[in-house]
Amino acid sequence: MSIRGLKKKQPKTFKVRIITVDAEMEFSCEMKWKGKDLFDLVCRALGLRETWFFGLQYTIKGMCTWLKMDKKVLDQEIPKEDPISFHFLAKFYPEKVEEELLQEITQHLFFLQVKKQILNEEIYCSPEATVLLASYAVQAKYGDYDPNFHEPGFLAHDELLPKRVLRQYQLTAEMWEEKITAWYAEHRGIARDEAEMNYLKIAQDLEMYGVNYFPIAQNKNHTDLLLGVDAKGIHIYSINNRFSPNKSFEWSSIRNISCSEKELTIKPLDKKAEVFKFFSSQLKVNKLIFQLCIGNHDLFMRRRKVDSIEIQQMKAQAREEKARKKMENQRLAREKQLREEAERAKEELERRLFQLEDEARQANEALLRSQEAAELLAEKAQIAEEEAKLLAQNAAEAEQERQRLEITALKSKEEKRQMEQKMREAELIAVKLVKESDRRAKEAEHLKQDLHEAREAERKAKQKLLDITRLNYPHMAKYPQYSPGDSRDANFDKGSIKLDLKDIDLKRLSFEIERERLDYLEKSRKFEDRLKELKSEIHALKLEEKQAGLYS
Repeated sequence: MSIRGLKKKQPKTFKVRIITVDAEMEFSCEMKWKGKDLFDLVCRALGLRETWFFGLQYTIKGMCTWLKMDKKVLDQEIPKEDPISFHFLAKFYPEKVEEELLQEITQHLFFLQVKKQILNEEIYCSPEATVLLASYAVQAKYGDYDPNFHEPGFLAHDELLPKRVLRQYQLTAEMWEEKITAWYAEHRGIARDEAEMNYLKIAQDLEMYGVNYFPIAQNKNHTDLLLGVDAKGIHIYSINNRFSPNKSFEWSSIRNISCSEKELTIKPLDKKAEVFKFFSSQLKVNKLIFQLCIGNHDLFMRRRKVDSIEIQQMKAQAREEKARKKMENQRLAREKQLREEAERAKEELERRLFQLEDEARQANEALLRSQEAAELLAEKAQIAEEEAKLLAQNAAEAEQERQRLEITALKSKEEKRQMEQKMREAELIAVKLVKESDRRAKEAEHLKQDLHEAREAERKAKQKLLDITRLNYPHMAKYPQYSPGDSRDANFDKGSIKLDLKDIDLKRLSFEIERERLDYLEKSRKFEDRLKELKSEIHALKLEEKQAGLYS
């Protein structure tokens, strides 16, 4: 027999993609596998033991349907695609999350799914509650708030609030982050699983939590209604109100639920009560409602029975795990506290060391400054001493200069007094010269006048003499030579001599006047030169006085 014949024949498989709320997985499934085989494989891959809450959902012809556990996968009406996609989701919801959700993975999957439903507005939540829920979601993701690490803007890429709430209040992203961070800062010390549990505890009290809604019509008046199925029972709503049911049937009050094609009948436990019948739009919808009713009713009855050994073991393990985690969290919190205290002590020591180093540096700098100041003061003292000597020398020189200036001032005063005296004398001389000049001018004028009168008299005398001579001695006019023996000629010659003498006197007088005038001009010129010299000397004395005043 060949080796190939010895090999076991490999079964045919098909690929499946499983999509959870936060991850995707792919599996190879055998052709003969039922829905339960695939579901168990996924639960084992996730490490999930509380399998009764979950299911595999797919969409066919626009309708969401759950994979049946007792049928082959390929025999069901599933999408014809490769790989075939299924969503691993919570199909049934617990009444009390804190008591029923035992495993951390179960709690985490519920947290992610409910959070997504709130953000997609499948579950209505008030704006105030959404902010509180968002703060627990941030605590679960980021841990304790640290203002040094979680700076403004660290939530910019996180989807935490429904769009309806963002539209309702015209607040900026920074304002919303501030509101969420205010709550987030108060959750310090809460572990991730505790934050997720607190989120679910708040969410389970919301009116639309865990409710599956289906459109129905009543048989009597064909009024469109909504039927809701959840962990507590069946509820009838008006088409526009999903919060407050018009009528409710608790699981404990329902005797029987029957399904026939599109009709579904609810029989109350009280036989006298009215039987409720309604119609759905499709047979598939009716069957889906029936499956959800059966599953929720089974869980309702299981909660009220004694727990099975498996559940008891799981609860014991959960308690142990919680106790262990609590101790671990306490230990971590203690270690964190000790680490923080050690870091604070380290920071304090580093701060103290830095302070001491700073003080030492400052003391060293102060010492250097003191040394520099001492050297500077010594240098200044030397400079001051030299300046003192220089000032003493300058003071002595100043005293000598002062004495010299005093002597100079005294001399200047004496010279000034003498100069003033000379000036007064010069002024008196000038006045006298002016008077003398005026007198001489007047005398010269008189002399000129006398000279003029004398010349006029001489002219007239000469003319008269000529006239007399012509009359008495006509021949003398023809013969001007005279004999010495003639007495008349002698008289005539005597008169001529007298005339000549008088003419000589006039010339001498004119000469004297001219000489005196020249002497006067020479004296005036000399006097003016002397006056200029006196003025220059006075001016020089005044300048010396001013300079002496500036030096003093």
